[in-house]
Amino acid sequence: MNHDRALQSIDELLKSIVNSDVDILRDASRHILEAGGKRVRPRLTLLAYEAVGGEDLDAVLPVAAAVELVHTATLVHDDINDHGLTRRGRPTINAQWGRTFALLTGDYLFTKVYELMAPFKDLNIVFAEATVALVEGETLQAAAAKSGQLDRETYTRIIAKKTASLFAAAAKLGAMLANAAAEQISALEQYGFNLGLAFQIVDDILDLIADSQQLGKTAGLDVVQGKGFVTAVAGHAATSGNGKASATAVLEPAPADPMAAFKQKMLSGNYIQEGRQNAQQLAALAAMSLSAFPPSPALDELHALARQVVERDH
Repeated sequence: MNHDRALQSIDELLKSIVNSDVDILRDASRHILEAGGKRVRPRLTLLAYEAVGGEDLDAVLPVAAAVELVHTATLVHDDINDHGLTRRGRPTINAQWGRTFALLTGDYLFTKVYELMAPFKDLNIVFAEATVALVEGETLQAAAAKSGQLDRETYTRIIAKKTASLFAAAAKLGAMLANAAAEQISALEQYGFNLGLAFQIVDDILDLIADSQQLGKTAGLDVVQGKGFVTAVAGHAATSGNGKASATAVLEPAPADPMAAFKQKMLSGNYIQEGRQNAQQLAALAAMSLSAFPPSPALDELHALARQVVERDH
């Protein structure tokens, strides 16, 4: 089975697993799943499995689908918290069905992960650790945004938990499914972790410089709400020696057009360039984790994935 076919099978499995006789849950779940997405995380699981010699992709599909389902559930809940109106080029679930049904749909997607992962015993420990970290990261981000205090250290801690943890787990689970050696599992986990950090930094940059049509989601929300890499760096740059400063207060935009004013200020500095450099360094670290693996098409694709994460425009 090639990767395109495997990813198609994952999409079919996702559509099947969210089937329900409660129409709203079924329709809302399929609404976001059928909108597509990058499918980076399940792809990572498949590639990690193959990079250590795994041959039966059918055996990996439920776990790869579970990884994607967790990610999708977090998007549903993020759109509630952020009041997002567009996701993957479609109206968000909260925009179309309302916040209550969006919350329930996100919960439904999370609980369906149990069904996919039930046969995989000890792998559930890895999965649980990643999802706990994910929720912790989202909570830290919400707290930092509410307080108006986001510095580099806090930002790094947030993205390590909310994004990199699931990337790392996706790679680790793939390697474990192939019964890889401990050092190979660790190397792929580290690859996924650094790739996830790079991915999130680029995501935060694109939130500032790209438009909603290009991204397929409501752009600028993280900036307005005091989240993301640029806010953290800007807040750090404006911090006095005796404590943290509020990035949103120090860089208060013009009231007539807050988003345009903030973008102009950020783009006039070197924040975007610094973010891209950081992402490139992390992607290079991810690639270094692969140095001990034997050549293979999967290894080539893992290297390509690291490049794609930092070069993407959406």
